[in-house]
Amino acid sequence: MNLVLFEAGEIGRPLPSSDRRVRHVLDVLRRGAGEPFDAGVINGHRGRARLTAVAAESATFAFEPIHSADAPAAITLLAGLPRPQTARDILRDATTLGVAALHFVVTEKTEPGYARSTLWTSGEWRRHLIAGAEQAFDTVLPEVTWGRALADVVAALGAGGDRIALDNYESPAALGTALLTPGRPVVLAVGGERGWSAADRTALRAAGFAFHHLGRRVLRAESAAVAALAITRARLGLM
Repeated sequence: MNLVLFEAGEIGRPLPSSDRRVRHVLDVLRRGAGEPFDAGVINGHRGRARLTAVAAESATFAFEPIHSADAPAAITLLAGLPRPQTARDILRDATTLGVAALHFVVTEKTEPGYARSTLWTSGEWRRHLIAGAEQAFDTVLPEVTWGRALADVVAALGAGGDRIALDNYESPAALGTALLTPGRPVVLAVGGERGWSAADRTALRAAGFAFHHLGRRVLRAESAAVAALAITRARLGLM
């Protein structure tokens, strides 16, 4: 946890001593009352926080905003809806790498039950975004959707930007050779754990996606998402 994130309404209110942030500040950072540490408000400012009160069952923090939130890179990740554990990894790591939006789409090969996982129905998914942002020393969480059909999400994207779909079978060139223009939005589409179907490929091509690959090695869905985002950010001069 490189940056401790709070909801706006939590500042100045006692948090239970069992809260992971309280434990991190007291046990890992070893801060006492009045001692500062790096913190931020979710989707808001970064700055410095201080313990103002520590009791047996709670702790209270004050926050001084210093830096405005940075706008995320204009990168959207479309991912075939995977099993929950894979989705957790993608939620965290895509947020760490910096995406503006993250859509987990239903494809022809998606297991229908994945969208009913407690990861999504309980709101747990947001916790993984927060962990990713804390790792990145950032406060901004991406827009997230899940359970919508690939065609519906693609249709809602609107026009403009560079569109790339990763595929192991029908891609003519590596992602590292893709023509990307710094400053233009990018949409990356990564198939689920069973890949794209022929109908999925047809829909992506019709929507203007160019197909590229990550080399001859077959990667796990979460590894492919991270690799694709890293290459894209590098090509855009962001890392």
